[in-house]
Amino acid sequence: MSLHPTGPKTTRFALCTITIAILISTESFPQNALESISEGTMQTVTSELISRYGPSQASRIEKGVRQVARLWRAEDGSEENFGEFCRDNFIADPQLLRKTFNRLQENWMLVYGHMLELKRDIDRPLDLDLGPILPVDYLFGEFSPSAHLSEDLFKSKIAFIVLLNFPFYTLEERLTLAPSWTRQEWAETRLAQIFSTRVPAAVEQKVTQAYTNADNYINSYNIFMHNVLTENGERLFPEGLKLISHWGLRDELKAQYANKDGLPHQEMIQLIMERIITQQIPSVVINNPDVNWNPSSNIVTLRSGRTRTSEREPDRRYTMWQNTFKAEREVDAYDPDAPTKIDRRFQRDREIPEPKVEQLLRSVLDSPVVKQVAAIIKKRLGRELRPFDIWYNGFKPRGAYTEQELDRIVASRYTTVSSFQTDIPNILKNLGFSRQKSQFLTSKIAVDPARGAGHAYRPGRLVDKARLRTRIPQSGMNYKGYNIAIHELGHNVEQVISFNMIDYTLLRGVPNTAFTEGFAFVFQSRDLEILGVGKEQQHAEHLKALDVLWSTYEIGGVALVDMKVWRWMYEHPDATPAEMREAVIAIAKDVWNEYFAPVLGVRDVLLLAVYSHMVDGGMYTPDYPLGHIIAFQIEEHMKKHSLAEAMERMCMIGSITPDLWMEQAVGSPISTKPLLEAAERAVAVLKGK
Repeated sequence: MSLHPTGPKTTRFALCTITIAILISTESFPQNALESISEGTMQTVTSELISRYGPSQASRIEKGVRQVARLWRAEDGSEENFGEFCRDNFIADPQLLRKTFNRLQENWMLVYGHMLELKRDIDRPLDLDLGPILPVDYLFGEFSPSAHLSEDLFKSKIAFIVLLNFPFYTLEERLTLAPSWTRQEWAETRLAQIFSTRVPAAVEQKVTQAYTNADNYINSYNIFMHNVLTENGERLFPEGLKLISHWGLRDELKAQYANKDGLPHQEMIQLIMERIITQQIPSVVINNPDVNWNPSSNIVTLRSGRTRTSEREPDRRYTMWQNTFKAEREVDAYDPDAPTKIDRRFQRDREIPEPKVEQLLRSVLDSPVVKQVAAIIKKRLGRELRPFDIWYNGFKPRGAYTEQELDRIVASRYTTVSSFQTDIPNILKNLGFSRQKSQFLTSKIAVDPARGAGHAYRPGRLVDKARLRTRIPQSGMNYKGYNIAIHELGHNVEQVISFNMIDYTLLRGVPNTAFTEGFAFVFQSRDLEILGVGKEQQHAEHLKALDVLWSTYEIGGVALVDMKVWRWMYEHPDATPAEMREAVIAIAKDVWNEYFAPVLGVRDVLLLAVYSHMVDGGMYTPDYPLGHIIAFQIEEHMKKHSLAEAMERMCMIGSITPDLWMEQAVGSPISTKPLLEAAERAVAVLKGK
């Protein structure tokens, strides 16, 4: 999803059920942390089993016994009970082992799926625009039906059956061995990874509560733009325009590039963003249509014209952010393989080490071609660059249309949620999917009215549908909503193909969220083409390369800020919200001054800290630049193939390691080289035209 709440929502269940999500550890299983099983007992049990089943089973036995011992606790039984369990439950017969795997895969899909669907349904009042939210809805939002699932699977010994009989491999081992693995071997190791940690239910519940509260805070952070006044009391924005932070504000700023008088609007939005970051925004103006606000003087007035004293927002933004950090810190103690959220995000969720991700980001941020692209933007705008020009969108075909024109086109086509649902087969056919495949995909996607800007929600079971949540006002869908909805549709199509059409449900999905973002970006980039107004223009291919590079440059800086803030939180675990606010501002300025000031000519800018997903996404933002990089590589490959055929083949590769997936999908590992080289060619052509 471009920079929209799809991402955090698509990973919300994983955030709520850390120990049971299909996560990947990058360290070997260490010595049993609680020492409930001695090394001597492990050696004795291992020797007995090898003696019984023969040396051909030795490696499986050694690995399985140690995997069980690592997570065996005193409440699971004595050392004698441990030995009995291993002797009674090791499966040497290949046929029985395969049948057991099939049963575990099927039952896991059912259990995980029911829990996912239950959580989705419980959260409907918070996620969907179905009327006023009741106080009890917030309590249910904090409730995780799956909080005790991992605990129950260990108590029932089901988890130990898996760990005894199916191997877990470290990231280093997977990178070495995986190219020769069969699909069955991949699925088996993913099965073992489900039980790589054992986090108490109470800790799981705290994680759910923290992210749900942050999500609710973000979903209600709207600014009524008609009520925003200039120093002269002028209203720049139309009545009824309500923009959610950050993406609504950012998208309105981008839309103003098509308007001749757009500059004052953009300056106003930048000021609003800065007030949000510094928390100087008056609390009373947030999601309130009944007051006017002058962001310059920070004065709030009632409709009657009477000035109202209003306290600033009391660092709630940073309190919410810190609460997710504090919840994750409680998980740290139970996860020796990945003892920080940073480790879990990069080593498990992304399967790409943090240094490599940072190197990819810096290769774009440091690239000399960025300055050359900036010079082209400056020439096109006919003025010196401003800080908000990091969101310049004039390379896109829609830069030729005003927001109002696009709004009229979209509103005439999509008046309700059901009208968008009805049009999905046509959208997919326009993207190259056959009539039969379009109908199949549409039958697996349901559209709901979103309370926030929009998001995608994956299905849990094969009988369930992927959910596309989009916001459609009574006046009809606007272009911003349509652009987001097409992005979310990209997520949904990936979700349906990579689950319903794959050989093993344990391999459902793509390697990490950046890949599903990549497919969503591919869809989103064709939004005007789907509308029938995105006519091919001169140098279209080169303009697209510049657009992707500039977008990756912008969000790469945001991701770097996000990463640095999480490092800072771990270094300052007891900081106050006010101290965190100042740290975030300082980090945002530092990253800006290093990578953006030399290009845009302005120092000490805060804008990189405005993204809402920093608050409610648990270091999600690095998936966006990765998504752009991956999407560009995919699109380069798709130039020789149809989008539909290529996407179907790629999504059926499933959840394997990222570089291996890319090798199989497009023939090369993840790299910024194709994007940077395409941008260099584009600059050369556009300069010489």
